[in-house]
Amino acid sequence: MSTIHIDAKKEDVKKIVLMPGDPLRAKYIAENFLEDAYQINHTRGMLAYTGKYLGKDVTVFASGMGCPSMGIYAYELYKFYEVDVIVRIGTCGAISKELNLLDIIIADSSCDFSNLPELLFQDNSFEFFATNAINNTLEKMAKERNFSYKRGKVATVDAFDAYVKDKEFLKKLYERSGNPLATEMESSALFAIAKHLNKSAACLLSVTDSPFKKEEISSEMRESALGNMISLALDMTHNL
Repeated sequence: MSTIHIDAKKEDVKKIVLMPGDPLRAKYIAENFLEDAYQINHTRGMLAYTGKYLGKDVTVFASGMGCPSMGIYAYELYKFYEVDVIVRIGTCGAISKELNLLDIIIADSSCDFSNLPELLFQDNSFEFFATNAINNTLEKMAKERNFSYKRGKVATVDAFDAYVKDKEFLKKLYERSGNPLATEMESSALFAIAKHLNKSAACLLSVTDSPFKKEEISSEMRESALGNMISLALDMTHNL
């Protein structure tokens, strides 16, 4: 089968999908973490691969950037390919002074600043939630590995936060979202679609910039220096 946006065969898409935003990160994960990996999608350059991780079948499928792109791929994977679990593995901008570069965030919920849930489901909720059982497993594993992580709320915004010049931006986020840890651009769409299709979803994020620390990682590091987050997500697939 195929959809408007996905040319993969249904049998090549596994029940658990890890979803980075960047197609090249999907390729990097397939080449460096999976065994017997093969490409299953290339439509619109949205690369996807299926392989085995320690004997477990897993698909890695890029989402692209922003809620509209995430909305397309999460909806089609859940609805038409009968995927059970999608775990977003992405990057974020810290808006908590406690976070350092490459710290991991386990997102319990995302405050939504887009209109995708209302358009798609007539749902004007402001906050959407991850699957708690998956997050509990992720946190247990992060503790066992002594990873530097935080668990809590994030905010999904439509503008790349590093480019926002409005000095009131952080204040608005705090007031509307209740002190989120970070901003990113996709998780609320994933959580909203999972909610309405009765599926499971989670989101792991690595901090790549911080307005408080005046630092960020390079584009090259964004592709390859996120090993702890990637390995945590892959190891978690053996507990589902």
